[in-house]
Amino acid sequence: MQQDIFTCRFIPFEDRLCPVHWLRITLAKVEYGKDQLRLLRVNARFSVTIKPLVFSEDLTTLYTVYRASINFDAPESVESCLLGGGNYNAFETYAIEVRDENQLIAVGIFDNGSRSIAGIMNFYHPAYRKYSLGKYLMLLKTNYARSQQKMYYYPGYLASNYDKFNYKLFTCEAATEVFDSNSGFWYPFTWEIVNFLSAEMMEQG
Repeated sequence: MQQDIFTCRFIPFEDRLCPVHWLRITLAKVEYGKDQLRLLRVNARFSVTIKPLVFSEDLTTLYTVYRASINFDAPESVESCLLGGGNYNAFETYAIEVRDENQLIAVGIFDNGSRSIAGIMNFYHPAYRKYSLGKYLMLLKTNYARSQQKMYYYPGYLASNYDKFNYKLFTCEAATEVFDSNSGFWYPFTWEIVNFLSAEMMEQG
């Protein structure tokens, strides 16, 4: 978040406290199914560029349009989300830009590490909602990381009893792992493991 690296065990949503489960995708195990392949095929008409992040006018305009279309809290701007008022970026941050001809329609931002990438934010033009561009950007991040021979892609977290973040399993659930903050180990993702960890976290408080 901004220029800090953080973790958390709980997050409040809709007047309740939800256990948080951090995820990572083991890239060597990723295999796309029919839904992922279909999305890549449908969106192949768009052009894709991956490069170090630049705060361009196009990017700022797109985020403003996106933010006005959503019904949940979001940072005021991309700069405030990433820099928090700072004058420099401590991380090697990249952007995936998706264009329909000359129009910028989606941006996926990630931090680029030596062995992994960390997804930071995705946003897109609401007129293109039917193309599932948020999920598409996750696939593009996965493809980039694999092409660079990275080991892991960290897409963020999902929360128990709050399914809004379950889309982070879209890339390949079978290649996804979930972190156990008590043991410090990563386990192959299953809902049984998540429910067990949730109960354990709620008991500990």
